Amino acid sequence: MKILLAIFIAIFSLQIATAQSAHEYLRNGDEDYLEGNYTQAEEDYRRALTKSKKPVPQGKYNLGNAIYQQERYDEAIKQYEEAAQTGNNAQIKSDALHNLGNAYFQKQEFDKSVAAYKNALRLDPQDNGTRYNLAQAQRQLQLQQQQQQQQQQEQDENQEEQEQQEQDQQEQQDQDSEQEEQEQSASDQNQQPQDKPQEQQQAQEKDLSKEEARKLLEIMEGEEQKVQEKMKKAQSKPSKSDKDW
Repeated sequence: MKILLAIFIAIFSLQIATAQSAHEYLRNGDEDYLEGNYTQAEEDYRRALTKSKKPVPQGKYNLGNAIYQQERYDEAIKQYEEAAQTGNNAQIKSDALHNLGNAYFQKQEFDKSVAAYKNALRLDPQDNGTRYNLAQAQRQLQLQQQQQQQQQQEQDENQEEQEQQEQDQQEQQDQDSEQEEQEQSASDQNQQPQDKPQEQQQAQEKDLSKEEARKLLEIMEGEEQKVQEKMKKAQSKPSKSDKDW
């Protein structure tokens, strides 16, 4: 990460004691930062910014660096953005954007990191360090996008497979349910008495009545025929006379 420690030599017409106090805190913060005491450096920079009567982009930038070294990247991003917006020269803006890209890189937000590095290069096209970081961020962004696409594809495939399994299970359940209904229906029919339908019974009763009537008619016809045969036989014999000739 690029380090910029701004040395402040500010002369104010009013409140000289306050300005000197802010400058003193900034100087102490620079010393603590170089010694690796980032927590104390952060405190010094914050006090300097509180004492200052006007925006100090270099102080915001250095505060961002101290916070960045403590791996509190979200807070560092805020300080870098403010330094880039309020910076009074291209160099401080470029440095703030460079480290803004670093902070986003640490958060693996590579798309924002790439954008920050590009903005830094627009202000300082000769900065090889920013150009190198930009190439690294672009490479990581491409790998991240490929990984996300692969994960999305796997999720889609898993989703399709799950939906197919659910569909197969539902179809199997429907088939089992239908088979159970058929088996239950067959079981119910077997348990019921096998009575013939009423219409069939009535038809059979009608058939039996006809059969009985036919037989009765045959019997009657047979008896009548016997009577007629007897009468014919009686008529064919010679009759006896009561008188003697």
